Amino acid sequence: MGRHLVGADREGGARRTPGRAVVYAACGVVLLAGCASMPDSGDLRGVESTPRQDTQVRVFAMPPHEDASSSEIVSGFLEALTSDDPDYEIARKYLTKEASDNWRPQLSTTVLADGPGADVDRVGGREETDNLSYTLTGTKVATVDAQQSYASAGGDYSESMHLTRDKKTKQWRIDVPPRGVVMGKSDFQRNYMSVDKYYFATSTTLGTSPHTAAVADPVYVRRNVDPMTQTVRSLLKGPTSWLNPVVRSSFPTGTALKKDVTTLTPDDQNRLTVRLNDKAARVGLTKCNEMAAQLLFTLQNLTPTVDEVELRAGGRQLCALTEDRAEAVAARGSVERADYLYFLDDKHRLVRLAAATNGTNPDPVPGALGEGERQLESVAVSRDEAMAAGVGLDGRNLYVGALVAGGPLGDPELTSAGPTDEERLSAPSWDAQGDLWVADRDPDNPRLLLLKEGVGEPLVVKTPPGLEGRIESVRVAADGVRIALVVKDGDKSSLLIGRIERGEDGKAGDSTTVSVHELRSATPELEEVTAMSWAGDSRLVVVGREQGGVQTMRYVQVDGSTPEGPAPAALSGVKEITASEDARLPLVGYSEDGIVRLPSGAQWQKVVTDGTAPVYPG
Repeated sequence: MGRHLVGADREGGARRTPGRAVVYAACGVVLLAGCASMPDSGDLRGVESTPRQDTQVRVFAMPPHEDASSSEIVSGFLEALTSDDPDYEIARKYLTKEASDNWRPQLSTTVLADGPGADVDRVGGREETDNLSYTLTGTKVATVDAQQSYASAGGDYSESMHLTRDKKTKQWRIDVPPRGVVMGKSDFQRNYMSVDKYYFATSTTLGTSPHTAAVADPVYVRRNVDPMTQTVRSLLKGPTSWLNPVVRSSFPTGTALKKDVTTLTPDDQNRLTVRLNDKAARVGLTKCNEMAAQLLFTLQNLTPTVDEVELRAGGRQLCALTEDRAEAVAARGSVERADYLYFLDDKHRLVRLAAATNGTNPDPVPGALGEGERQLESVAVSRDEAMAAGVGLDGRNLYVGALVAGGPLGDPELTSAGPTDEERLSAPSWDAQGDLWVADRDPDNPRLLLLKEGVGEPLVVKTPPGLEGRIESVRVAADGVRIALVVKDGDKSSLLIGRIERGEDGKAGDSTTVSVHELRSATPELEEVTAMSWAGDSRLVVVGREQGGVQTMRYVQVDGSTPEGPAPAALSGVKEITASEDARLPLVGYSEDGIVRLPSGAQWQKVVTDGTAPVYPG
């Protein structure tokens, strides 16, 4: 089975039945007809993972055989943790009854670079005692907590596991299992999938249309263990603790699936009926539509087979919501299509191309920024495409103007005192509320700044105490509650994702205080990040390099995990990158070939040779 050696290997390679059988999904229900070949002997191995591309592999755990050695019990248990067993029922057969009653596999999953190694702790002779301890070891990559939230991790993993031999049956069983579940990285990638749950931003300003912003909250669910029902249960439990301070759920506290609901399946009309407990029985139609929108957004992220959701509680229908009506309840960045792609031409003027075309002849934007009144080095366009902000060629001044014919350009809204271009203003970024963000990289006074509606006295955004390094670039998510920052500390630059809170201690309505909290790395493997952009509701595209490596472009999740699917096609000499949260629009880069774009399923294509600073709205 190609796994790390466990104790008994070194004691002579005991014969055994394997701890699991691997079956390809293509075999379907013909498993018993001989689809799987199960060897009855072989060397005892640990839990090295199956290759990632084999996500269609199904793994079925095997219970312990009679008179299994202690090392076979250990390896069989570790194998069973990587199976598709819904409640780890087979894994529990390797435990004593008391240990099984107390073991809580759902509390945590520890992901290791390779499968866990297991060494018996020697206390004298061979298996002469009725008690043995093993130490599980490995290198930590990540953890998934009880909320199913992923977090990158590092360092050594070392966990004790104790076995005892039953005095009557003489069978070895584990009486002290490891905490939670542990497995190798590629087994994790085969077993688990990332799903975005959706909640609503609490800070969204009324007056925008629609005024509610949907916020993605990624969690990991087990791929082959009824992921739809798992995902709905997770949604109902509420947001992860990281996102919780800035979002709300429309489901009343305590709402859960009705007790007799064990699985959720859409009908042949792609309609999913969700029966809830009595906590939801009294909700009104508006609240119910919001609940249904949360469900639809979440399930469409999981599967294309749900077009409509019906909610029931208290023996009656509460509401039914279709996909198109859900978009009127809340706005999602991933379905808000930009009208134009913007960049700077060879005269450093702001120009634009229709976003969803293959055009190569840009037009100047209406207004002063398109007329070349100020030469620019970086730009940002508001999400409604009515305003633009530009930083002048030397990085010193920030200008803001309306994208209307004859629109004037006044004095700079902001001026940096940094000594060099690289130590002055970053490229700006607009949030969903029409506010403008920019970093002043002045070494003597580094600050993250917010200009309400792009004008007036800038507000200094509070950043977490102990933030090491200087903010180099800023991108605010379409939902307005998450921010991506490239932070440079010495020779290393990292992509950090933070939570935006408005108001003192999160008090809504207080616009005088804006702060960023709980920064976490989205690129733990990269030593240098040179460009980034949001590329989905919980995904970014990043240009950077690993230690000692060459420049690479990849997608990353906000939680630091790697999304499924291929990386973007390679592009040499990338200086800047932009993407839309709407995946239907192509990636656009500024490279040594000028402005280039990457249509879906194609290779990079040149747009213009003489252009810089490409951006979609945001």
